[in-house]
Order: sequence, then C-alpha cells, then structure tokens
Amino acid sequence: MRIRYVGTGFQTCPKVRGDEMLKFDDKGLIPVIVQDAESGDVLMLGYANEEALRRTLETGEVWFYSRSRQELWHKGETSGNVLKVVSLAKDCDGDAILVKANPAGPTCHTGERSCFFQEFKREDLE
Repeated sequence: MRIRYVGTGFQTCPKVRGDEMLKFDDKGLIPVIVQDAESGDVLMLGYANEEALRRTLETGEVWFYSRSRQELWHKGETSGNVLKVVSLAKDCDGDAILVKANPAGPTCHTGERSCFFQEFKREDLE
C-alpha cells in the first residue's frame, strides 16, 4: 500500500514510476511528526502503522499506533484534543511522515501545548 499526495488530497495508490514506497520498521511502524499548521511548532512524535495512516486519510484526524498499548489510537478520542489534518508529507527516504495539523487543544497528555516543552541538557545523557 502506497500513500502519495494527489492535488489537494491524498490517496492510496499502486506504485508509480519515481515514487518511493513508505518504509515501515520491522514492527510495521513509521514515525509521524506532528507540526502545528499555523505556527509551525512541532507538537509531538508518534508512530503509525498502515491502518492508522488509512484512518488518518479517511477521517481527516490523526491516528497513531500505540507501542505501549499495542493498539490503534485516535489522538484526542478521550480528551477531545483531536488533530485536524491540513496536509501530509513523507520525507525523501519514505521512512517518516510529517503531518501539519490544527490542534483542538493541548497536544501533550500533560496539558502542555506541545510534547516538546522540556529543555534537553547534558545531564540527560548521564
């Protein structure tokens, strides 16, 4: 299954000459970076399997695969803080997805707007 940008929408499609297939890891997952479509801020990093990507395309809201719970996860399903998809892109290697989205509220489970609110320091490596 391949996903590619087509005009103003996305679709699954057969291999097209010059397209690169998505590269999932050995667990069938691909990293998904979520960026605020308006501010450009990085909101979170999650992982998706093919089914999560299909549901994202079908619903226009971001779905992930929870590595800890081993199940599909509709972001905001319980909190109401869904991520409305504005656009999707794959990187040059096809091994990561970028979602530009409009968040309906805080993205982080801590209540922070972004999951990236903690400064990284040298001590974090020790």
